[in-house]
Amino acid sequence: MIRLVSLFLTIIFVIAQARSDEAPSPPLDFIDTSFENASPLYYEFAEDGTVQVFLLYDQERLSPNRAAGHFHFRIQAAKGQKLTLELKNMANVWNSKAGSVAKEIKQVVISQDGKNWTPVATESPEEGRVRVTLEMPADSLFVARAEPYRVSDLNRFLDEIKASPLVRIETIGKTVQGRDLEIIRVGNDDAPNHVFIRARAHPWEPVGNWVVEGLVRRLLKGDADAQKCLALYNVCILPMANKDGVERGGTRFNLGGWDLNRKWDKPADPKLAPENAALERWLESEIKAGRRPTFAMDLHNDGNGMLHISRPDIPDIDAYLARMARFEQCLRDHTWFTVGSTKPSFRNPGTLGEGWFTRFGIDAVILEFNCNYIEGIKQPAMGKHWITFGEGLTNAFEAYFEPRK
Repeated sequence: MIRLVSLFLTIIFVIAQARSDEAPSPPLDFIDTSFENASPLYYEFAEDGTVQVFLLYDQERLSPNRAAGHFHFRIQAAKGQKLTLELKNMANVWNSKAGSVAKEIKQVVISQDGKNWTPVATESPEEGRVRVTLEMPADSLFVARAEPYRVSDLNRFLDEIKASPLVRIETIGKTVQGRDLEIIRVGNDDAPNHVFIRARAHPWEPVGNWVVEGLVRRLLKGDADAQKCLALYNVCILPMANKDGVERGGTRFNLGGWDLNRKWDKPADPKLAPENAALERWLESEIKAGRRPTFAMDLHNDGNGMLHISRPDIPDIDAYLARMARFEQCLRDHTWFTVGSTKPSFRNPGTLGEGWFTRFGIDAVILEFNCNYIEGIKQPAMGKHWITFGEGLTNAFEAYFEPRK
């Protein structure tokens, strides 16, 4: 009897071992999200070896709106291993309307060191998912939707420019989690025109930080062209409005569940949106000091690119639209901007663009950049090209303000 039991157990062990030997090994060791700006996610392996990456949504307070579209993670696998990644959970809800962000994702960027990035084309086999095939150049590879710009990158930039006599950096408030919100001032407060720029209201959209770097560095060169620009205008910049979201790898909302590019048609809630409340207090103090912004611009990314110009029903709208048409032409003349502006019926009262115009009498627009491709230079969208745009933007402002001297 003992021999029979022993024989039976041996057979069970052999069968189990055989089945174990037949089971395919996972195509990767791990997906690491332990670092700054990494996106929250989980992953599974399909039967064919595809790595299914499920992005986690962030939610808007008191709303059905949700967003997942930021991804930044590190693959750990054997050098030479070929991997197919499938990114999922992209059924977002914007302004209470469902819509997948998958169709907007035409490329990812990859990097071995997290600093030097290369674009790779993606495919969308069906609504709601994105696939990309990669070969591991080493045992570790970073993957992101767009070339990242992190809180640490901003801190490095601020440290570099703060010694310039043309720069002042002031803290105007704190985020939900207590991170400092800085305003960068470049130029003379007595300049005849005042430009305000906000970046990173939506944490996945890094373009604004790259553009700001290009613009500030160009103005600080000290050559005749920079001096001519700063004789016409100064610039105040909120470089990273949603620092908490950037640090934690969020997509759209702040940690209070607030979209920082909505609800600008009324005063901000200081408890839920301290970032917007701090900016509003700063703006009111600037107006009181006689430094009302002449022009304001909010910088964003999407999968298309557009200059968003609202058309509220106010008496002086035609004069405003004429000024914005002039600004659009200045962009075309001095940067690689080629996309158009929103249709004549466009309105979005909650954005900074329309909110600042109607509440504070400030000419303001939303400039959205295609995160995949730059038609004006026929290149994949990368940080270095957005820096170039920022450099050209200095001359676009100069041309725009020239007749107002």
